[in-house]
Amino acid sequence: MQVWDMRKTLDRSFPDGAELFAGLDDGTRRLLVRDPQPEWIDPMLATLTHDYFSADGWILERKLDGERMLSYCTGSEVTLLSRNRLRLTATYPEITDALSDGRAHDVVLDGEVVALVNGATDFNRLQQRFGINDADIARRSPIAVTYFIFDLLHLDGYDIRSLPLHVRKSLLQQCITFHGPLVYTEHRDRDGEAFLEEACRLRWEGLIAKRADSAYVSKRSPDWLKFKCSGEQELVVGGFTDPQRSRVGLGALLLGYYEGATLVYAGKVGTGFDTKTLLDLRARLDRLEQTTTPFSSPHRIRERGVHWVKPELVAQIGFSEWTPDGLLRHPRYLGLRDDKAARDVVREDRGA
Repeated sequence: MQVWDMRKTLDRSFPDGAELFAGLDDGTRRLLVRDPQPEWIDPMLATLTHDYFSADGWILERKLDGERMLSYCTGSEVTLLSRNRLRLTATYPEITDALSDGRAHDVVLDGEVVALVNGATDFNRLQQRFGINDADIARRSPIAVTYFIFDLLHLDGYDIRSLPLHVRKSLLQQCITFHGPLVYTEHRDRDGEAFLEEACRLRWEGLIAKRADSAYVSKRSPDWLKFKCSGEQELVVGGFTDPQRSRVGLGALLLGYYEGATLVYAGKVGTGFDTKTLLDLRARLDRLEQTTTPFSSPHRIRERGVHWVKPELVAQIGFSEWTPDGLLRHPRYLGLRDDKAARDVVREDRGA
């Protein structure tokens, strides 16, 4: 795969310090769009597939289990926003500081914030940083975070989303000093199946396969594909059951996903909780309780002691597979997510 050399003699036709474009050929330059840095760009999303492959023209990156975050950096100002536009600048002040320190370019970056334990991402650990809106408190947290940056969307007054991915990644390597919590997301361009086996041995979440010449589009796209090591996805909490025997808080969460405007029942999860989580969840769910079911097919729910809730909470769930009748097999609770709206949760293995 061709790698662009951006270190040629500077072309002064680009004002405002955009000298990194000097090495682009004429055809690629024509894809640049002169435009002020936007306040928001909807992120590009990957499509789940079980058809793993190696192919020319694709790159493979590590799939990360954390919080998607876009960074808007202009001058000394840095704004960090989650996938659903929650402000995270004070939640991750070490990342804010690193992006402010010595940066010579105005950029919009896309990446994932994670908590690493022995090289593997730990979403439960990362959750302990969620909801912190005081930078001083966040700095005292024992939970260290890492920002894996994998794309560059805007550079020095130019929208570069139409440039091929491999060009954007080359520019990314040059315009950011990667240090401290900032990590460039490395990639391979061959041996996809072998790389996936290696990723699973290392207890990674899987891989993301991306077309090397693809543009960045603000939607779910088949140009980005998820190769997962195990079943895992977000699901909406639509109810819960009473605890039994010595259990506290709740027995199980009742889960679903959206098909259009309809919340489809996907089964229950009763494992993966500790006592603190059970009590915290019950307190949150009690505030959302309602008298009617949010699910489209309540006859499939045969549990006792059911409480219905407004479908607002999104849980990360691990599982072995989907059953033929559309329920989760061997589900386990991994944590709550606040970076995705409930109405955006769909069943991923249908190519949604």
